[in-house]
Amino acid sequence: MSRTGDVVIVGAGVIGLAIAFELIERGASVRVIDRGEPAGAASWAAAGMLAPYTERVRHAALVRFCAASLQEYPGFIARVAAASGVDAHLRLDGVVHAAFDGAELESLLRHAQTLAAERVDCEILERSSLLASEPWLGAFVVGGLRIAGEGCIDNRRLGRALLAACAARGARVERSSIVRLECDRRRALGVHTERGFVAAGAIVNACGAWAGRVDGVPAHCAPPVAPIKGQMIALAAPIGLVRRPTWVPGAYLVPRDDGRLLIGATVESAGFDERITAAGVHELLHAALAAAPALRDFAITESWAGLRPGTPDGLPFLGRTPLEGLLLATGHYRNGILMAPATARSIADAVEGRDTGALEAFTLARIGTEEAFGRRITHA
Repeated sequence: MSRTGDVVIVGAGVIGLAIAFELIERGASVRVIDRGEPAGAASWAAAGMLAPYTERVRHAALVRFCAASLQEYPGFIARVAAASGVDAHLRLDGVVHAAFDGAELESLLRHAQTLAAERVDCEILERSSLLASEPWLGAFVVGGLRIAGEGCIDNRRLGRALLAACAARGARVERSSIVRLECDRRRALGVHTERGFVAAGAIVNACGAWAGRVDGVPAHCAPPVAPIKGQMIALAAPIGLVRRPTWVPGAYLVPRDDGRLLIGATVESAGFDERITAAGVHELLHAALAAAPALRDFAITESWAGLRPGTPDGLPFLGRTPLEGLLLATGHYRNGILMAPATARSIADAVEGRDTGALEAFTLARIGTEEAFGRRITHA
């Protein structure tokens, strides 16, 4: 059985689905293939933070890329909602950082000065102003910082919205226990699945933490990514108790419209181990309760873990590879949800043969693959 499509995307997470949606909106024929559940894995496990300045992204090209993606989010989500009918609950009313001693507040002040020099809208909050905004914080809070324009999205709803939007626009999204690329010396030819061979004009490897392990990918085109585990928990909290995503020492808290309060996230080099551990839950609870003891009586309703795709230098792998017709969209680490719109746009441009100068810093060519596999994957 052989079917031909313009583009085959391997990996049905938010990144792969966003690329599929962008391409099909441009008129391409698209098929998305994954071994697992679409919109699952790290896309399902994330907190949906849209906060490049909170994350203190340092690399200039990556800062620009993340900032551009943040600016694209409202329009991108409007297009996805129009196609899917699903509201992904985008909120861009700011992110709060809370400090509990003078040293932490001084660090936030220096960060605010840096952001102001870069013309990022932010505000140092005195204790009274912070508590007026987020009264759930503990008695020992001394002040904070609010970064305007940042926010969050319900990543699980976003995954469902993208899946529905792709289906509505005619993309085929399917699961297969067999996913193996076929390539010759010059180019990528297609993908073998349990249903047969799918020929393709272009193939996008969007497999996240598994992107370096896709069968059939030549060694010189395999991106050096490694899984960085993140555990999270959710509490049942009154709706509106926490008004904005809030960072406290050792954790962040993200409110959902259904009353769940997400607390995340650990950073662990544990291979492909996705177990929830007592140590991980303890780490998250200790940080949250130290900042807000009032949370101690709320029920834990959920715990989970995901595997972020880390890279040796902290930058994603985006764009063309040495093999004609094979592109990469992986290595987003902590900012995959944030970078989805810009990644989708940029990869679609690359597939169409347009100028992709903005991706130059993120191509596989920047690093020797053999050397990269021998280096420690960053998770700073």
